[in-house]
Amino acid sequence: MFTCDQSGKIRGNAVDKKVIVIGGGPAGYAAAIKAAQLGAGVILAEKHKIGGTCLNYGCVPAKTLLRTAEFFKNAVSNAVPGVIADNVSLDWSAAQKHKEQVINQLSNGVAALLKRSGVTVCNEKALLPAPSQVRIGNETLHADAVILASGSVNSPLSLPGNSVKSERVIDSSAALAMERIPESVIIIGGGVIGVEFAVMLMRLGVKTAVIEQAPQLLPSADEEVAAYLKMTLESEGAAVYTGAKVIQAVQNKSSVTVTVKSDKGTVAIEAGAMLTAVGRSPNTAGLGLEETGIQLVRGAFVTDDYFQTNVHGVYAVGDCNGKAMLAHAAIAQGEAAAEHIMGVAAHINNKLVPACIFSSPEIAYVGRTEQQLRADGIKYNVGRFDLAGNARSIIESTGGFVKVLADSKFGEVLGVHIAGPHASEMIAEAAVCMNMEGTVEDIVNTIHAHPTVSEATREAAMSVFGRPIHG
Repeated sequence: MFTCDQSGKIRGNAVDKKVIVIGGGPAGYAAAIKAAQLGAGVILAEKHKIGGTCLNYGCVPAKTLLRTAEFFKNAVSNAVPGVIADNVSLDWSAAQKHKEQVINQLSNGVAALLKRSGVTVCNEKALLPAPSQVRIGNETLHADAVILASGSVNSPLSLPGNSVKSERVIDSSAALAMERIPESVIIIGGGVIGVEFAVMLMRLGVKTAVIEQAPQLLPSADEEVAAYLKMTLESEGAAVYTGAKVIQAVQNKSSVTVTVKSDKGTVAIEAGAMLTAVGRSPNTAGLGLEETGIQLVRGAFVTDDYFQTNVHGVYAVGDCNGKAMLAHAAIAQGEAAAEHIMGVAAHINNKLVPACIFSSPEIAYVGRTEQQLRADGIKYNVGRFDLAGNARSIIESTGGFVKVLADSKFGEVLGVHIAGPHASEMIAEAAVCMNMEGTVEDIVNTIHAHPTVSEATREAAMSVFGRPIHG
């Protein structure tokens, strides 16, 4: 195995294969651990923090603050009948401290896993001057395989109007670290990041407007799910503009004004802050790849089904290949690349990657949408169950629905879409069923515990046949 001595030089014992991973986010650390488990000598180079964007600046801190905001809103509004909370206040600095504690606990946990697996971690910038050579610090190392896991960065936003660069214009990373909560905010982008920040800030009492250029929020989601989300956000006080174009953005002395043209007409929106959430782009610059011949398309590494680039022995996993910018997809890709390198059959189904949005309500889906099935001319049946008929949802005073899309001939499940409480936990059942090419009958014939929201999945499956019990 490899070790780093105090001088930063890397020493190694003889192993069957030497693998170097560049990047310590979910894709990188999963690839490193899997390769080590399969017998490789592994070095992981990460110039910043282990855990990457997801753990340190994205998913984990965002969900931690979302939980704080949810609890605060429920307490302030006395959301649970019979429980009266007086003089509720928010200590934002304590919430930020708790967020950092969660990040550190998980980051330390990942570091411990890497160490236990025998992976050598080097906190240095890594370059790839040649396909089998990696420069880490002052050392040039040779490897049998290199895995690029360089992640992604916030996509830049170009707006018409004057310069709007100040502390009042922030991206998602800055929003997670803000010292003070603004009284009002304009969010540019109604995708996953924009929607989750909208929910978090609204729960904290921030007047919120969301501007999305596409015809619907969450452009990749099923249209019915997106419409339901828009309705609930608006019912809670958000101003939501879809099919919207920003005509002008002006930075004022104490605010930002954005002029928007949408199906609602042209309107000028003023707020104390503007959050740009127009997505993320593959981070493929600064890796010294100029002489390698590795192919990129629209800034992303091009890979095959096993995540190998056009250069033999060089793989690209996670956000940097642009296939599915989700942490769980990145982990699966990292594992599959490591398995392929080590000559083990890779286990991954790239067509079945669940998506989870921690909005209000939660949204989760896997497989095809109705608009995709219609576009491909596939005949399908729809089973739908409203959570107004689900005991657990009534107990929790929440709404939503579960929708199952099934092949009209054999009943194979083609897509499942959930808007409601615990959607992010429930979607795994659908993914397992679809991964096994299961049918709606497989769901119907599986007893679901009561009272749980997951019963709604079975009811939706029964609705495909028009025979729900509680619908």
